[in-house]
Amino acid sequence: MLTKQDIIEVNKEFDKGRIVNEGSLDFAISSVRKTKDWVTQLAYILRAIIVDHVFEEGNKRTAAALFVGYCKVHKRAYDNYKLELLIRDLILKNITDIAEIRTRIKDAIV
Repeated sequence: MLTKQDIIEVNKEFDKGRIVNEGSLDFAISSVRKTKDWVTQLAYILRAIIVDHVFEEGNKRTAAALFVGYCKVHKRAYDNYKLELLIRDLILKNITDIAEIRTRIKDAIV
């Protein structure tokens, strides 16, 4: 299971790992611990990073890297174009509903 430090380290691949919305990241991590469904876990993490803008910079890249990582761990292929659409829509449409995010994640998984 991902820890807060794991997520920060992923962001450091793209930026400085500087958190600007720690409460949202903490909430996402606590929500991840409450479910075994990896798609739901990923939905909470993506919402925190993309919608709540957890990091100073590199949020979209961090979210994409975590999506890819989750898919690799669970041996699932994904569609790059649909991943881009997922991230774009979360930003532009400000999608916060976890069920909706789960649906969009599932759509990006092949």
